[in-house]
Amino acid sequence: MSKLLIVGTVAFDAIETPFGKTDVILGGAATYIALAASQFKVNSAIVSVVGEDFPQEHLDLLKSKNVDLSALEIVKGGKTFYWKGKYHNDLNSRDTLATELNVLADFKPVVPESYKEADVVMLGNLHPSVQMSVIEQMTKKPKLIVLDTMNFWMDNALDELLNVIKHIDVITINDEEARQLTGEYSLVKAAAKIQTMGPKFVVIKKGEHGALLFKDDNVFFAPALPLEEVFDPTGAGDTFAGGFSGYLAASGNVSFDNLKSAIIHGSNLASFCVERFGTERMEKLEKTEVDKRLRQFAELTQFNIELQ
Repeated sequence: MSKLLIVGTVAFDAIETPFGKTDVILGGAATYIALAASQFKVNSAIVSVVGEDFPQEHLDLLKSKNVDLSALEIVKGGKTFYWKGKYHNDLNSRDTLATELNVLADFKPVVPESYKEADVVMLGNLHPSVQMSVIEQMTKKPKLIVLDTMNFWMDNALDELLNVIKHIDVITINDEEARQLTGEYSLVKAAAKIQTMGPKFVVIKKGEHGALLFKDDNVFFAPALPLEEVFDPTGAGDTFAGGFSGYLAASGNVSFDNLKSAIIHGSNLASFCVERFGTERMEKLEKTEVDKRLRQFAELTQFNIELQ
C-alpha cells in the first residue's frame, strides 16, 4: 500500500460563525488532511507536535483512521497550539481572536524511518523552514511533494517560502495568495509565473467557486458543489488537500489527467467538511456518502453540446 506523509498542525480550535459557536475542539491542518486521506487505501503518518493537554480520545480517533502517530511528538508539560476565530456573515472572511503557538513555537519535525521513502508528501500550512526540514529528511525523492501555504508566510518568511517552492511538485493556494505571490491579477498569468519558480502543477482554490489546475498550457476547472447548508468553513482547504493528496498516493498516478480526478475528490470531501463544525462531519463520513456525492459532481459538470 502506498505511503502518504502528512506535515502540519494538530491543534485546538474555538470557532464562531453566524450559525453558532464551539468550545475548544479538535483542529489543525494535519488533522483535516489525515481524516480526508483516510477515505482512500493508503498508509499515512502525521509529523506534528501537541502538548500533554491533548486528549487521548483525539489520538484514538486518528489511530482508528489508520493514521501512524509515531512521529506526533507529545511534549510533557506543554500546551497544544490553539486558534480562535470568528467568521463574518459571508463565511469567506474571518477575524482571528487568539493564536497561541505553545509547543509549536519550538517544533523540530522528525520524519519516521518508515516514511522517509513515502510516495507522496503533503506539506500542510506551517513555517516554510519546517516544511524544508521535512523535504531534506527524505532519503528518496517522492513521486509528488504537495505544498499548501498562505499569505502570512508571504508577508513574514518570503525567502524561506520561495526556497521551499523550488523543491516541490504541486502548490495549492487561493486566488488572493496567487496574486500576492506573483503580482499578477490574471490567474492564468499568475499560475504561469509560479511554474517558473519550481512547481510542475499549480492549484488555485477559489472557495465556493471551485478550483483551477494548471500545468504549462493545460487548464482544468473543478466547480464547488452548491450546498444547502454551510456551517463552518474551517479546515475546508486542508480537507481538499487531504483528498487531493490521498487520492494521488492511493492511485500512484501523477499525470495531469489524474490530478484532475484528484481535484474532484478533494472538492468532494471539502463539501462534507463545511456541513458541521470542526472535524465532526469528517470523523463519521461513510464511503457510501462520498460515492453518492461524487456522482453529483459528475452530473454537475457533464453535458452534451452540438456545434453548428
